[in-house]
Amino acid sequence: MKLKYFSHSAFQITADNGNVILIDPFLDGNPTSPVKSESVNADYIILTHAHGDHIGDGFKIAQRCGSTFICVNELAIYCQSKGFKAHNMHIGGGYNFDFGRVKFTIAHHGSMTPDGQYGGEPAGVIISIGNKKIYHTGDTALFYDMKLIGETNQVDFMLLPIGDNFTMGIDDAVRAAEFVKPKTAVPIHYNTFPVIVVDPAEFKNKLEAKGINCRIMNFGEEIVI
Repeated sequence: MKLKYFSHSAFQITADNGNVILIDPFLDGNPTSPVKSESVNADYIILTHAHGDHIGDGFKIAQRCGSTFICVNELAIYCQSKGFKAHNMHIGGGYNFDFGRVKFTIAHHGSMTPDGQYGGEPAGVIISIGNKKIYHTGDTALFYDMKLIGETNQVDFMLLPIGDNFTMGIDDAVRAAEFVKPKTAVPIHYNTFPVIVVDPAEFKNKLEAKGINCRIMNFGEEIVI
């Protein structure tokens, strides 16, 4: 399995069966993304919530590729109302897809579509492929139930925001990683805009002082996991 980071909260997973899964594909309007949506393909697009910097270019990509959206019920209905395929889910529920299992978790944030419609509850997502688990927290504040997520899941890669202002800042993100105890934490949702500029090296240093491995992924970098 491969994991690629485009920047902000946008990732691409290439599953063992060849399926390509995008998460929150904000590319064209993203000043830090090294690629544009026209060069990205997807079988599935997972959306953590409805904000424009997370729906991003999902509709453009799905229109070209015939992708299926995976998201909470209200956001799935919104995608379907635009003529796209979507698999409706909700927080706490899981489903086995052909590439692996997806389960949504809570996230403390908001969710409104770019045209002002209610997007359902914001979410995090645990993606299980083979014997690996990726926990993308979505946009969220720190919450104590992350400890339960860590106790019930051996998370290999935790993708969590550090940019502050709209989400957790560095210190809360360190605490979140302490709750979950992933094998590796990857900082996301930072340096896209001036209001969320932080130094990921500070997060890495503070986290590794707690004994938790941190991987700062370069924008556009792909790793095998």
